[in-house]
Amino acid sequence: MRHERSAIRRTAAASSALLAIVLAACASGTSVTVDPNPDKPFALAGVSDLTEIAQLTGPDAINDTASVSVAGTDLGSMTNVGDRTFFFFGDTFGERDPESIGGQGGFWRSNVAAWTTDADPSDGITFDDWVTDDIGLAAALIEGDHDANDAEGEVTKIPTYGFAVGKTIYVSYMSVRHWGEPGAWDANHSALIVSRDDGASWTQVDGVQWPGDSNFVQFATAPVIEGGEEYIYFWSIPSGRFGDVRLMRVPASEEAVEDQASYEYFAGAEGADANWSSEMADAAPIVEGTVGELSVMWSTYLERWIMTYSDAGNAHIREGLTPWGPWGEPIELVSGAEYPGLYSPYLNPRYVSGDGRTIYFTLSLWGPYNVFWFSAELEQAELPR
Repeated sequence: MRHERSAIRRTAAASSALLAIVLAACASGTSVTVDPNPDKPFALAGVSDLTEIAQLTGPDAINDTASVSVAGTDLGSMTNVGDRTFFFFGDTFGERDPESIGGQGGFWRSNVAAWTTDADPSDGITFDDWVTDDIGLAAALIEGDHDANDAEGEVTKIPTYGFAVGKTIYVSYMSVRHWGEPGAWDANHSALIVSRDDGASWTQVDGVQWPGDSNFVQFATAPVIEGGEEYIYFWSIPSGRFGDVRLMRVPASEEAVEDQASYEYFAGAEGADANWSSEMADAAPIVEGTVGELSVMWSTYLERWIMTYSDAGNAHIREGLTPWGPWGEPIELVSGAEYPGLYSPYLNPRYVSGDGRTIYFTLSLWGPYNVFWFSAELEQAELPR
């Protein structure tokens, strides 16, 4: 697969001088203040200069992941905590046949995490260290039960996204009951784990959980200020890659995050006024369509929200005028014809350059079952003055 992909691999273009990396204003997790105006024009005209920069995990990666027994893994959503960025990976295998396709192998852990202080995304991301066990191998943050894939128990616990409240780190995960056809799976529930020691150890957050058949199974998160109050926003989809996006929020405090009653659900808007409900059943779709593993951040270049996701084929990007929309039409970010089996294009506001025009993101490829590092240029429409 590596040999076949080499014919279509894009490499970073050489330049006489490396452009300075410009970190976004919200790079370290600073909240973005919501502009609720839904009548602004859309600013994203397209994307260009897609570049595969580096392989981050597995054989041939720029990181030595064999030393922590990571031969194959996927996902790689990112959370900024101070000057560290944590990368959260899904099902991880320490032993893999070179001819394996997808999630196969020995020494299976349901999730692992690496962290970095690398602030230059232009040549890939070098990991400083991993969350490890007593002998220095990448350890599961919270292990899945690894029951049979017969819809009778829990196959695995997959991390979907993280966020920080001060130095406290939370990670959402989905308890997978059954892996079905490509892009389809069933969940028991989604829930949170927490670390209060810089990611060294993790425990379950008791009493916070969403049903596996709800629209709140997989999340993308961002810190947001609305009405002068700080919140964590969650853009959410059901299990699989075929669901609509809904939105919920919680006050950005440990007490609120760990209290199920503190969560509110976007229930529609009247002009610039968003309506929030304490009832999950009131949650309204904000993006309709086929949306898989998603990521959302504020674009300092466009001064709009941007969302990336996969749809069991291609990776897409679209812009939002407010966190709840309107959201523009999807624009192809990465072609599944060029990168078969792609999924999970994850953004991070820390990793941009050129005043935010260049975005960097992780992308998983099913064949090699590892995580890669890409960049692309945002093309801005000419807006009325």
